[in-house]
Amino acid sequence: MTHKREALLHKNGQPMRAILIAAALLTGASAAQALPLASTSPQTQASSPAPASAFERDRQAILAQVGDYRVRFNMRETVGLQADYQPLEPKTSGGTEIVRVVHDTGDRISLQHILVMYHEGQTILVKHWRQDWTYQPETVLIYAGPDQWTLTTVSAEDRRGAWSQTVWQTDDSPRYGGVGRWSYDNGMTVWTSGPTWRPLARRDAVRNPVYDRYLGTNRHVIRPGGWVHIQDNVKMTGRDGGEPRAMVQEDVVNTYDASAAFEPKPGDDYWAATKAYWAEVRAAWDAVITRDGGVHVQEVADTGAVTSAALMEMADKINAGELTTEAAAERARALINEATRP
Repeated sequence: MTHKREALLHKNGQPMRAILIAAALLTGASAAQALPLASTSPQTQASSPAPASAFERDRQAILAQVGDYRVRFNMRETVGLQADYQPLEPKTSGGTEIVRVVHDTGDRISLQHILVMYHEGQTILVKHWRQDWTYQPETVLIYAGPDQWTLTTVSAEDRRGAWSQTVWQTDDSPRYGGVGRWSYDNGMTVWTSGPTWRPLARRDAVRNPVYDRYLGTNRHVIRPGGWVHIQDNVKMTGRDGGEPRAMVQEDVVNTYDASAAFEPKPGDDYWAATKAYWAEVRAAWDAVITRDGGVHVQEVADTGAVTSAALMEMADKINAGELTTEAAAERARALINEATRP
């Protein structure tokens, strides 16, 4: 099978471009209440021989997610929790994706995902989500809606031996953050988060569903030939301003299988051309978070944060040689400052 046939596939063979965007844009919408960070108890030591240090073993587990992958996204509402709610039919999609190290300073690791697809002679590139890992974090950025993320203190007990994972959207605006620990029991290498509030993903936000937030738990499982991202989401509603009410449980299993059946170079070329720009964008978001103790930014169901379309378009222009990094970075800073104005 050629790499063109390894392009993004949908189980019904629908047009690829629309499905690509639907799978790629991890956006948020609507409100949630701030959730206290759940305490995560230390995990039992693995029975296999101990590495030089538990810290380094964790680091290598995080870095094992770097590579070139055939990805399958499998989302399934399983159990309706209200009498008047019928779970949706399962939704599946897939693609080819590269994961690259943005930076690694020992106790801080950042990984960037970039979708690299081929369809009918065209190369389709989408800067996808980013995951940042911090060892024994003092704070973590959590979703606190509406359109609000708050920098929240992690207690000394909860951060001891733990790693935070913060997930960012395609334009490097925030999505969700959580704290958990790596475990190595029974031959498995797994990071498990505490429960975290999240805004709706694009697949749900565009439908204007009865629920308006998730309460989710993450697991990252490292396995031979790749890794798996497993989410246990309870979709909830709180639009009446009262206590959030659980509507349905959802299982999400995103499988990353190492693949040499597609050409990753266009994704690497894109990243080489735009990484300086995206570093400036990240710095602009970080400055707002530091200034405000979090960030308030409007979410748009079909495009992500209100900043998404413009920030992504400028990166495409840099990659095409139509815009300089310096000019784009200046515009990006102004756009982010305007969008996050209190």
